[in-house]
Formats: sequence, C-alpha cells, structure tokens
Amino acid sequence: MSFWAGGSHTGMMSSIEPLPTDEAAFTALAEQHRRELHLHCYRMLASVQDAEDAVQETFLRAWRSRETFAGRSTFRAWLYRIATNAAMDIIGRRPSVPSVTADGNRAFEVPWLEPYPENLLVAAAAEEPEAVAVSRETIELAFIVAVQQLPPQGRAALLLRDVLGWSAVDSATLLDVSVAALNSSLQRARAVLQEHLPPDRAAWSAEYEGQERELVERYVDVHEHHDEEQLLALLAENARWAMPPDPVSITGRARMYAAWREGGFGTAEFGELRCVVTRANGQPAVGVYRRREGEEDYRPLAIDVLRMADGVVAEILTFVPGQFAALGLPGAPC
Repeated sequence: MSFWAGGSHTGMMSSIEPLPTDEAAFTALAEQHRRELHLHCYRMLASVQDAEDAVQETFLRAWRSRETFAGRSTFRAWLYRIATNAAMDIIGRRPSVPSVTADGNRAFEVPWLEPYPENLLVAAAAEEPEAVAVSRETIELAFIVAVQQLPPQGRAALLLRDVLGWSAVDSATLLDVSVAALNSSLQRARAVLQEHLPPDRAAWSAEYEGQERELVERYVDVHEHHDEEQLLALLAENARWAMPPDPVSITGRARMYAAWREGGFGTAEFGELRCVVTRANGQPAVGVYRRREGEEDYRPLAIDVLRMADGVVAEILTFVPGQFAALGLPGAPC
C-alpha cells in the first residue's frame, strides 16, 4: 500500500550540500523547506499551530546543532530528522484521550485537530510538487485523524515511506533504526491505519466530483433556510459529527440532529444564518455566520469541513470561529 502518487526519494544520503556558517544564510536555506516541513509536522500532529511550533523548534535545533551535521546526509533530510523528533516530543507531552466521555458518549479521538488552510496546500504543491505529497487522500481529515491513532515511530515510518516516498534505507536512517525494525513498524502502522480509516472513504471517487458543488450549495441552502427535512436528507444514515476540542463524537444522523436541536438549531432564538464556502484539507468547507434577533451584524459561528461519500455528507467536523482568518474567511459574509 502506498499513498505516494509522485516520485521517489531514494538516494537521500547522496548529493551532499555545503552547510552555511553564517546565520542569515543558514536561515535562508532552511526557509526553503518550511512549507514541506510544516505539512509533514501537521500530518504528525494534526494541529496547524503545533506544526508551526515544531518547524520553529526545528530551525532552532538545526542552527544550534549545525556542527553535528557533518555532511552525512542532505541538509533537507537532516531537517526532516530534526522536525520528526520535534514533533515526537510534542506528541509525548500530550495527555491521553479517553475512549468515552464522562457522560458515556464516544470521545472524539483527536481533540487538538485543526483544519489545514487550502492556501498552504497550494503553496506547497507549487513550490516542490515532486517533494511534497499533497494528494487529497493524504491530507483529508479522515486520514489525519487515522494517522493520530499510530504510535509516534509508526506514524513517522508511514509518513516517510507511504506519503513522502522515501526509501526504506533513508527512512530507517532518519529514525535511527534498522531497516528490519522500520519495516516491522511500517507493517503494523499500515494495519492500524486501515482499521481507523472510514470504510466508505473510497466511495467519493471521480464520478462524484461533479456533484460536490451541488451538495455544498444544498448544504448552504438548508442552513440559511433552516430546512430541517432537507438537512436530514443530505446526511448519510451513519454520518458522524464532532466539534474538536469538545470531547463528544456523535454517529448517526438522528443523534446528530437531536444534538443540533438541543443546541437550538431551527428555532427563532437561534438566529439567522449565512454561509461562505471555502476549502480546507482538500475538502469543501463552509463558514457559518449567525445574527441573533436584535443584532445588526452576522458574526462567525463555526466552520464545517465536509466529507462526502455516495452523494451524501458522511462526516462533518466543526471548528471554532478562531479558525476563520486562517482559512481566509471574512469577518462577516458579503
């Protein structure tokens, strides 16, 4: 199994590059790899902010330990090793996530999950299309959530081998393990990943791509008109909804709708809604704005990132208004 759709990164230990000793030149060289390192750390961590922290820490560690580089690998491979270790350190500081909440509901597995801005994906693909895997299946939220179920080393092994396309030798060298140990870790990681990926993930194939815009338009329409009947018709029977960092995960459209009604959706007190369409993680997303009775302005309420399957909405991950600016959403709908 391989998610890599581009070239291979074999031979990473050759073509040695001289390492600048001037801090400004060193920083300039490191900055050339920022976007791909950021995307790698995001896949490791599922958080845009944590990925940014990991990249910043990577550059600091690289500068401070520049004398240890010694030309044993390319500068880029060396940075990936430091970035992977920095991400693992962040993972090690995270608290464990319970499988159920205090009230007995299923807990969402990744409360720190954040959507990845589409403009960063576009920039990464434009800069180094052969070096960064930005295919939809390796950046969509279902994949990111599934990757978080892997232990840190297995997570890194899978990303290096199956997403970035590195060779077994180069990946083992980066992780400081034997090739046999790497392959064993990778085999376990692939099995766990398959268990956690949604079974209908492949159902949204090319034949459905043309329906995406229509589905999103219908999703916007039912929200702006509080059309509860049509909203239910848009959802798969076993659809899932979560709102990280809230710990609750709800499966089943009936339970989802009951939770929304409990929150006031569809009532006059809830207010009027307006929506702006955007994208995140290569998926359609909708910024939802609300105007309560007596208010003049619509205010950011939430961002819904949608996963489609078989012509319906299979999953909605809802994020807090603090993500609006990062996803290029305006402060109010036009």
